[in-house]
Amino acid sequence: MIEKGRLHFFCGKMAAGKTTKSLEVMNSENAILISEDDWLGHLFKDEIKVFDDYIKYSKRLKPLLLDHIKNIIGSGVSVVMDFPANTIRQRLWFKELIGNNKISHQLHYLEVSDEICLKQLAKRSEGRKGEVFTSKEEFHTVNSYFQAPAESEGFNIKIYKRENV
Repeated sequence: MIEKGRLHFFCGKMAAGKTTKSLEVMNSENAILISEDDWLGHLFKDEIKVFDDYIKYSKRLKPLLLDHIKNIIGSGVSVVMDFPANTIRQRLWFKELIGNNKISHQLHYLEVSDEICLKQLAKRSEGRKGEVFTSKEEFHTVNSYFQAPAESEGFNIKIYKRENV
């Protein structure tokens, strides 16, 4: 019998380090990484101009991936999803993917202060010459929707607390 893989996904404010952590988990678990930014960037690069565009195209992408990810995990390969699980609504999609806990999973929650996230955001933006990446105002707008995961949601949660950059 083939041992099934595991699903790894991430929750944390903007610039908390989710992508960095997803790469660490991918390497440590010898898993496949599926990045929402990569998929959206390749499929809808010219269509995504504002945050509402991101929401629209993200909703189009997710249903296409459900069976694909289930098949990969069912074949014994672990999958790291660099997709946000930052709100209860976003985590409902992962619930659908997990399907009554038939898929082993780990929700990695990066608990990081706004101050550290803003420092990381500024550092990340330094390398983007002439390109506005994300303003402080956009950071606060996006993070106003953030909802930390709760045990009552039924996920296996691993918490990482960061206190410095």
